[in-house]
Amino acid sequence: MTVPGDSAATQVIRRSRVAQESSEVIAARTVGAFRHLTLVAPGVAESAGPGQLVAVAVGGPGAELPLRRLVLLHRATPSGAYGGTVELVIDPADPTTAWLAARRPHDQIDVVGPLGRRFPLPSEALPCVVVGEGAGGGALLWLAEVLRTRGCRVDLVLGGESARRLLGFVDARRLCDGVTVTTLDGSAGVHGEPADVLPTLLERSRAAVVYAAGPLSLLRATAAAAERAGAVSMVAVNGPGGSVAGCGTGLCAGCVVPVRDEGGGVTHLVRSCTEGPVLRGDRVRWDALVDGRWRIPSDARSAAPHQGE
Repeated sequence: MTVPGDSAATQVIRRSRVAQESSEVIAARTVGAFRHLTLVAPGVAESAGPGQLVAVAVGGPGAELPLRRLVLLHRATPSGAYGGTVELVIDPADPTTAWLAARRPHDQIDVVGPLGRRFPLPSEALPCVVVGEGAGGGALLWLAEVLRTRGCRVDLVLGGESARRLLGFVDARRLCDGVTVTTLDGSAGVHGEPADVLPTLLERSRAAVVYAAGPLSLLRATAAAAERAGAVSMVAVNGPGGSVAGCGTGLCAGCVVPVRDEGGGVTHLVRSCTEGPVLRGDRVRWDALVDGRWRIPSDARSAAPHQGE
């Protein structure tokens, strides 16, 4: 199969309008090892799409941390009984988001969003593979639903350390054409990680586009597997565990990622909250990822041109 170039494989999506809202928590529940929050945020929900971020103030009144937490949106619903709502999935084991995980109904959370660039969609009905792990992979179920409405076949690889850390398995079976589960402890599905099953799935599905969200190690492995299979990869790069500290405006440069330009010769530093979080996987400088942290390459430039939007 010949994989289309950028112009044919993905369509351009315009930048969303950003809103800041004091959002009421209307639902908070435990889903396996995670916390699922629903917030009233009509301004954010109005133009949000899969892969985009919200910047959330953490710490409560009088005890706010200086930088917000950038969190991938799980889903946004522009209208409903409470008006527009957004959903977030939080990992209580992450100390940087523990305050968020402890929120209860009627609590107020200050939210800015939607931020960054969403997952670009195929301009035609193409076979796609989506790969998710942990809290950061929650946005992929929303993406899978959107892809299916466009006539795309969607195969999902869902990974976790254990069965308890598999997010959205029940919904995945309804939303996707095929679901493959991996767990590191072997408690569900294939004993291993998503990278172990990707090569076979990519060959069988003949996927043209591969989408991924989750830990950086997962994104790196997905990008490599997609490149070997001749597929385009789009990865949501948002910190080691699916969230990162940042201002949400691009000024603090706390979320920068080194990325090669289209020609592959010049490395730029892009910001997750503006030029990202969704990036071409084959252009990310994975060699600069050391022990789960980005090192700034000596040849990197401080600003990047817009990538396809």
